[in-house]
Amino acid sequence: MVDWLVVGSFALLVVGVVGSVVPLVPGTLSSLVGVYLYWWASGYTEPGPLLLAALTVVGVLALVADYFGGAVSARAGGASIVTTTLAAVVGIALFFVVGPLGIVLGVAGTVFTVEFYRHRDPERSLRAALYAAIGVLASTVVQLLVTVTMLVALVAVILL
Repeated sequence: MVDWLVVGSFALLVVGVVGSVVPLVPGTLSSLVGVYLYWWASGYTEPGPLLLAALTVVGVLALVADYFGGAVSARAGGASIVTTTLAAVVGIALFFVVGPLGIVLGVAGTVFTVEFYRHRDPERSLRAALYAAIGVLASTVVQLLVTVTMLVALVAVILL
């Protein structure tokens, strides 16, 4: 007999992996929900408390990296809070026009443009834009690694 809660939890874990690279799909959050749905379906026995805590902590850290990675890296590159906020809005808007590339180009282009307008220093503006672009890409890589790890961990729990 098929346990639909288990199937649903693995579907959420797969959506999490896909969502980690597709913008506006909650990757890590889907994976966390999948882990907890499986835990509930197993009668709170699998995964064990230590693995559940580890997956939760790593998942929450990946969520933080996803939401704040670009902003933190842009700030590290010298961009202002106003610049990073504007870059986030432009990146999301360009996602609907250009797709995933629009986020990276929108964030980097906005950071460069606004910082150049503020400081008239092309090197400083370019550094901030590169930091922002790297932060956006790095947060995607972190999210992908975490969601794949969650999926593999639960497959291992079932098979072992």
